[in-house]
Amino acid sequence: MRTSGVLVMLSVAFVVAAWLVVSGWRQPRPLLESAVLNATVGGRVLLKPECLQRTGSFKFRGAYNSIARLTPEQQTRGVVTYSSGNHAQAIALASRILGARA
Repeated sequence: MRTSGVLVMLSVAFVVAAWLVVSGWRQPRPLLESAVLNATVGGRVLLKPECLQRTGSFKFRGAYNSIARLTPEQQTRGVVTYSSGNHAQAIALASRILGARA
């Protein structure tokens, strides 16, 4: 993974740190169970509905984590995304929450 032009090796510590950054802003989601899927696979299937996340997708967590890791100077300079979908919505919301230009 690259972050600000530096190669970063993912580790458990990195993932935990990201979780801590977004934990106050993520939407808790219930796990949903489907009797049809359970019967089809012969076991219990639980679904995590990411559509209930802020902006309707899982993209918010990554966008928020990335912008939160920017320095105040970088946040003032602003962020740009080349997207008109879920990622763009996530960047816009995370920027607004964190006070970064987008």
